[in-house]
Amino acid sequence: MRLPLPQFDRSNRHPNHIAEVIETATCEFLAQCLEPEDLSFPSMPPFGSWVRSLDEETGNEIYGIVYHVTTMPIDSVHRAVALGLSLEDLRSEQPQIFAMLKTEFRAAIVGFQQPGSDNTFVNGRIYQYLSPRPPQIHQAVYRCEPEKIIKFTEELDFLQTLLSISGAPVDSLTAAAIRDVYQLRKADRQWLVKAGRTLSVLLKEDYDRLRFILSQIHP
Repeated sequence: MRLPLPQFDRSNRHPNHIAEVIETATCEFLAQCLEPEDLSFPSMPPFGSWVRSLDEETGNEIYGIVYHVTTMPIDSVHRAVALGLSLEDLRSEQPQIFAMLKTEFRAAIVGFQQPGSDNTFVNGRIYQYLSPRPPQIHQAVYRCEPEKIIKFTEELDFLQTLLSISGAPVDSLTAAAIRDVYQLRKADRQWLVKAGRTLSVLLKEDYDRLRFILSQIHP
């Protein structure tokens, strides 16, 4: 059973602050979801959803897309076992279960934004390629606000980055990311057509792969 963590004031936590970086690399970062205050599992970001973090050294805001999520015991020696109980039964009969699990996710870095002249990201320039540095360990990870995702996806160069990720179901990930943005853009048909054309250029030598991705996008 894990040792109790230091208690911090959560009253000022941003509502989109969902996780903390625990491992970082040039192309991706691993984050652990923050524990909820009640007896429930941490909020698990959906496959293909957008998150952001910060590189304090450069001031850049790093954008990532979630491609792998796990919930597992904190104790790496013992595996979870089936108990045959509902969530309500677990809360009343085995409440310690929730303190013995952790939820982590990996996010592929697809770009970054530099702060503007006013040191905010309102007018900062966006780059759709790997940032000079990933976010540091223990940096906060946030769900991306819809307006940030919409602004970032005005251009579609990030699709090439997604298609080149190794160790991930990249075709399904690309489709999930496009579906997410399409919904945020309130079914913007023109944007979806632009995304489809971009994919057709990037995958012009692999029609079967292109067809597989497009089959998972439901306008």
